[in-house]
Amino acid sequence: MSSNPFIQTLNVPVAPHSREAEFRAVAHLYHALFTGLMLHVVLKKGAAVAGEWTYRLFRAQHLEKFASSFDKLGLTEVSDAVAAAQYHYLSNSVGGVEVEFIPETDKKAWVHFCHPRWMFDGTALCGMPVEISRGILTGWYGHNGVSLGNRRLGFVCTSQDMTGQYGLAGYFQEFDRELAPEERVQYSPGELAPKFDPALAPQLDLAAWPAERLIKANRNYAMEYIKTGLTQMLALLGPDETRAIVGNTAGLIGRQFYRGLQETLGLGQADESAHGFAEFMKRFAAGQDDDVETMSDGDGVVIGWTGWRLMRGLTNLHPAAFEAWLGLFTGALAVHNRFLRLDLLDAAGLGEGSLKARLKISPVK
Repeated sequence: MSSNPFIQTLNVPVAPHSREAEFRAVAHLYHALFTGLMLHVVLKKGAAVAGEWTYRLFRAQHLEKFASSFDKLGLTEVSDAVAAAQYHYLSNSVGGVEVEFIPETDKKAWVHFCHPRWMFDGTALCGMPVEISRGILTGWYGHNGVSLGNRRLGFVCTSQDMTGQYGLAGYFQEFDRELAPEERVQYSPGELAPKFDPALAPQLDLAAWPAERLIKANRNYAMEYIKTGLTQMLALLGPDETRAIVGNTAGLIGRQFYRGLQETLGLGQADESAHGFAEFMKRFAAGQDDDVETMSDGDGVVIGWTGWRLMRGLTNLHPAAFEAWLGLFTGALAVHNRFLRLDLLDAAGLGEGSLKARLKISPVK
């Protein structure tokens, strides 16, 4: 059992018809989609492109989230090296990721992401090239010192999953001089992280982080990977390849995880009707703070989907992103009842959470 109080809270049972169950369903599906996307980009475009995409994704997330989170996590009163390591412990713990924080000195502090790795869930780890790990490290870890205004701060990576070592591990260190860009991430394989002492790990006020808030934050953690991953893939590969890669991946993930999502949400398998699947879509939409209305239409059901919290705050988003994302539901519907189909009737207002879309579930003809 994890010694991390955040992960302990995230693992408490929840009622299947609760908001927490909806949050968990969304988090689980997007977590699976992100892992699937990494594998699919490697398969279709190769390790180098996958590494570049991962670098762009993590650098974009860093620029958006890192500095703004410091005050929220109460990290302004410690040294930069310790603060950087504590940040990764706290932010990833809230995301449900098993990670250790190990302070050594004011100028050197370790992080160790333990197996099994959240990022490379299950057997997916076997298909991940080291370029993905290096993209993560360069995109995020190598920019911490720049964001903190301390160009002497770098990250020394001592272990990576793909090399058969003990997880992703390394230490933030403040050197005695400013580091050149290529020195901000360094590699020293073979160094062992010291033993983790949970008593030294930073804590958030659990009274201010009840189960519902943590479970919702865990959902947001998974959603951010998909939001940034989609936008960075559009920028790197363009809309046509993004539509193909994300759409195919989403379809496979929808198929593979639908039965588990039914169980999480307390939806039985007996109802194979269009209305039964519309109920799943309604519960999933609620889990990501969107609104769905359903209306019978002849031999099918029309779905009115309002809002797209996943991409809230973005403008001029290419329609390929939404079209590809719908693969999650076309894939799930193929498992729910392969004699039904899902069609997009119309969509408007992509970006800024103002999406209004109509879809129809109807028999295959």
